[in-house]
Amino acid sequence: MEPSKARQLSLTVRSNVAINLVRTLAMTILSFITFPYITRALGDEAFGLYTWANAFVYYFLILAKISIPNLAIRECVKVKNDRQKLSTTVQQFFLLQAGMTLISFLLMCLIVFSVPSLFSSAEIIFLLSINFLAGVFSFEWVYIALEKHFYITVRSVSLIAFSAACTFLFIKQSAYPENYLYLYALIAISSTILTSVFNCFFLHKYVSLKKRGPYNFRPFIGPLVTMALLSLALTLYNQTDEFILGLIDPSKAAVGAYSVGVKGVDIVITLITSLYAVFMPRASYYYGLENKAPFRRLLNYSFNITFFIAIPAFATMAALSTPITALISGGDLTESYADANWILFSLAGMMLTYSLGDDIYTEILIPQKRERHYLIAVLFGVLINVSLSFILALYAFPASPGIGVALATMVADILVLAYLLYVAKDYALPAILNINNLKIVLFGIAIFVLSYFLLPVLEKQIPWNDHITAHLVSSLIILVVDAIIYIFGLLACRETLISSVFRRKGKDHEPESAGQ
Repeated sequence: MEPSKARQLSLTVRSNVAINLVRTLAMTILSFITFPYITRALGDEAFGLYTWANAFVYYFLILAKISIPNLAIRECVKVKNDRQKLSTTVQQFFLLQAGMTLISFLLMCLIVFSVPSLFSSAEIIFLLSINFLAGVFSFEWVYIALEKHFYITVRSVSLIAFSAACTFLFIKQSAYPENYLYLYALIAISSTILTSVFNCFFLHKYVSLKKRGPYNFRPFIGPLVTMALLSLALTLYNQTDEFILGLIDPSKAAVGAYSVGVKGVDIVITLITSLYAVFMPRASYYYGLENKAPFRRLLNYSFNITFFIAIPAFATMAALSTPITALISGGDLTESYADANWILFSLAGMMLTYSLGDDIYTEILIPQKRERHYLIAVLFGVLINVSLSFILALYAFPASPGIGVALATMVADILVLAYLLYVAKDYALPAILNINNLKIVLFGIAIFVLSYFLLPVLEKQIPWNDHITAHLVSSLIILVVDAIIYIFGLLACRETLISSVFRRKGKDHEPESAGQ
């Protein structure tokens, strides 16, 4: 690759990463603001019912997609410079997704009408199912393949802000919170509906939906079968926790507590894995080159970002699990959302393990067309997670089943990552095991120790008016101190990513290898 072209691609990657981080952070902040309000307004039972029904619908959402977007992105990247070929490719994947969505919805209807416990919640289930029915027309994978990240960011932030505003305007605290359950569900799915409207409106600028020639679905059958199985396995892996808790606890209160505990972890994982939209198309492009040096540099850069975000998040959330979950739930953890702090503490490590596993899948295995290894890893993880969740929830922690499920999930995630590291060791290990990431880990340990011992000192020595104020102010002080130590400590140690931000000439060069 020519140096000028390589530099241009590098700058594009950096700018797209920045844009995606801004988008995800903005959406996360808005979500974080509305979440405590919703947990208080709906209460643990109504909110638990919403979460449980959403988890059930999510199974069929994944079945409808069967990883079609991931495969579509990879195939669209190959022909993105040829409008006719791109249009044909988009049409084929749209038909595939539409067909699978119809099958998934009919299957969901059959199950809901056949199972009495599900039929009793049919209204909320069918309302939430609009989310994946409207998603057929989103064509988000087209915009990701074409790297239209600025448009995606503006649209996404605007719509989530609209949903947040509607939440505060129309959802009120009441003695009968179930009255607002369906209204909140409608607000929650409005973003998907409006996303589809906007994406369809602008789609004609990039592709045509008029058929110009015969379709050829045969090359996609093999990968889609593998990815379909993978989608089902991922759904079980990601959504089983709340579904198991819903079966164990008929009141669904344990599901609500688990949702509070896992909220902080989900936010960080979403922040990191959202960057797949930047790295997967570019990784697919770089891996197709004869020279694999750009591919390795991209992996180093990507994994460096994962460590840079996940390690301090892991350290601070583990040390501050009690005030964080208290702030999310908006109240005293001894009441409705008991055990949420221990659930967060148990799951904090997933911010690193899950994110690294996702990096390996989207940036190494998909470009290499080795998705079957991720399928094997996830199926193994599901087996461990489900079996260990029931054992720990029913026997080891019968009074606090959420903690047992959280521990089982963490163990399963570590084992999944271990397998993925083995099968992708030639590219993954050099991007992970290097001096640069070691610097990040050491400073992560430092801020964990500091946070753990500083929190009780602040809450005891300084008078507070109430628990919420104490949690908020002490957490903010610790986060500021941690950020100063972390950023300037890494800068002093010349960590690659943070140094490049402060080095003016860094923007004119390729992303440096994290191992250097």
